[in-house]
Amino acid sequence: MGNSLKAIVAFVPSDECQKYLLEDLEEMPVDKMVDLSGRQLRRLPLHICSFRELVKLYLSNNNLNHLPPELEQLQNLQILALDFNNFKALPLVVCTLKQLCILYLGNNKLCSLPLELRLLQNLKTLWIESNCLQCLPEVVCELSLLKTLHAGSNALRSLPAQLRCLQELRTIWLSSNLLSEFPPVLLDMPFLEVIDVDRNSIRFFPSLAHLPGLKLVIYDHNPCRNAPKVAKGVRRVGRWSEETPEPRKRSGAVIEITLIEKPSPPPGTKPEAE
Repeated sequence: MGNSLKAIVAFVPSDECQKYLLEDLEEMPVDKMVDLSGRQLRRLPLHICSFRELVKLYLSNNNLNHLPPELEQLQNLQILALDFNNFKALPLVVCTLKQLCILYLGNNKLCSLPLELRLLQNLKTLWIESNCLQCLPEVVCELSLLKTLHAGSNALRSLPAQLRCLQELRTIWLSSNLLSEFPPVLLDMPFLEVIDVDRNSIRFFPSLAHLPGLKLVIYDHNPCRNAPKVAKGVRRVGRWSEETPEPRKRSGAVIEITLIEKPSPPPGTKPEAE
């Protein structure tokens, strides 16, 4: 089915047209996964909400801006991908899916997240990159099992102090934001393993040597004049990261060592729930 035809059919609300978009998906797949990514969908076909044992639902790269209340029937859902759509607000029905472990909300138009998000107490991975967030919603700090937070490519200038409450958090991606200083709250999170502050406006890095769990810090593309000090065995990606612990000086000038490109996670890579 061509994309142009899909786009036309997506406007027609009849059951016949919706089944046409679903192609042969009349019964729940044996693997309990439905992938409707890139189908030009403007609304979720209600037929999907009858698959009550569904575990994984991928709706990436469509034209969705709302979800039906019937989605609440999918109480076994663990992975929900809503990235690359047109959501200006997170549909509250998502917050009723209490078994969710992984939620992808990247590349939408979100300026905030609802307080009801705190109901997703099983959430371990949250991707909210490439939205319109000017501050990290404090409700994120109530997701006690969260292990991975991807908040890159927003307009964040700071992080809330409550973030330190997320003692299960191991990886935080903050690249391409508006941070002018290294977020102080991260200095009080000894359990962090990966910190990414690439492409911000940080001019000075404090020592990170006291963080026992740290394995990788990515700080490239900042206007800094020092590399963050780290404990032995911790990998740094940025200026002066490998050859020397600090920039070499000669005649008062700072010599920049080889730049190393950040190994960013591919947008299409979707980790499974643990």
